[in-house]
Amino acid sequence: MAAQVAPAERGATRIADRVVAKIAAQAAREALDAAPQDGAPPHAAVTVHQDTARVRISLELGFPGDIGAQCGAVRRQVAERVRTLAGMEVPEVAVQVERLHPAQARGAGRIR
Repeated sequence: MAAQVAPAERGATRIADRVVAKIAAQAAREALDAAPQDGAPPHAAVTVHQDTARVRISLELGFPGDIGAQCGAVRRQVAERVRTLAGMEVPEVAVQVERLHPAQARGAGRIR
């Protein structure tokens, strides 16, 4: 009869970077109350080393709005969701705002 192998010695589970990136992008969408209608969805790039993930989120926001507060909400949500779903620590979430979308409708002209 073979000796029993302890669970920790049976193998390892590795979560691919692209899976962590999808989790991060979805978390960023969840953190934004209202994404711009004609804006691109958030995109994430992730570097994973052991149980640590460094995340870069690129997103588009509506303007005017509190850009700092929105970016802070994205950072918190991404870190929490990656920690919960992937079991990884997230010491860094860099948020890059790619574009601002004005709240007024296109073609409405300038308001002075």
